[in-house]
Amino acid sequence: MALSLDLDHLRTLVAIAECGGFSKAAAALHISQPALSQHVRLLERDLKRKLFAKDGRGMKFTAEGERVLVEARQILAVHDDALRRLHVDQDVTIVVGSTEHSAEQVLPQMLRALSDAFPGAATRFEIGRSTQLSESVEKGTVDFAFLLASRGNEGGREIGRLPLHWYAAPGWRLPDLEAELPLVAFEEPCGLRERALAALGALGRRTVVAAQSSTLEGVLAGVRAGLGIALLPSAGGVPAGVAVREDLPRQGDVGLNLLVRRGLDPDIETTAIEAGESFFARRANLVDVSRRSA
Repeated sequence: MALSLDLDHLRTLVAIAECGGFSKAAAALHISQPALSQHVRLLERDLKRKLFAKDGRGMKFTAEGERVLVEARQILAVHDDALRRLHVDQDVTIVVGSTEHSAEQVLPQMLRALSDAFPGAATRFEIGRSTQLSESVEKGTVDFAFLLASRGNEGGREIGRLPLHWYAAPGWRLPDLEAELPLVAFEEPCGLRERALAALGALGRRTVVAAQSSTLEGVLAGVRAGLGIALLPSAGGVPAGVAVREDLPRQGDVGLNLLVRRGLDPDIETTAIEAGESFFARRANLVDVSRRSA
């Protein structure tokens, strides 16, 4: 009986190469690591050759494994091209991550762009902190994510910048110079928190974190309650129930970066970049029109 290679096993091999490891490939394929390892073992058994060898704590392709990888890519390309020519729909799920700061404004446009470009694909999105999303992209469980580049070392491609504002409850008054200045901030680790503390410290003000939260809504709730001030980026208007403070030093803006996982379809990456940059271009035009009308 002629040998027939399993396409799922070949896709596993390619995913390991593109994701840079077994665990990341398992996450990207949405299967368990034992299941992925089983794919490799079955492929090695069928081909009667060793595809991986130990490399420290990890694994690396053997010379035979590299040869099989080349063939696997060619086989899958021919297979997938045939399905496209036959107009056979393949189940595709695009997982998009976004920080809360950009979700309300940027995410709807991104989902529309993906729906238009890939009408047969399902889209799922995750909202979280930049540090968490960065880890998810690295693991391959999120295809691409919008991260707040508050430290400047988050990686990815900058697609726009968001202005930073100090916010407080309407009517909230700054404490006397001798008193501590209360700050409402995100829980650590948080680049915005560090930036706010540094800026207030540069004024010579003693600052205390009066309230903290893991979510944007939690931070805003603390501000609305009059617990202190917060430094936050804005992708749209002023959040309800708070006011911009102009009596504190301006902090400029912060980059919004697009981080993509290894091995992501280039067409999906291009669509994400274009949609993100289009949002900021349109936003800049609206600001210009508003200034000319003022």
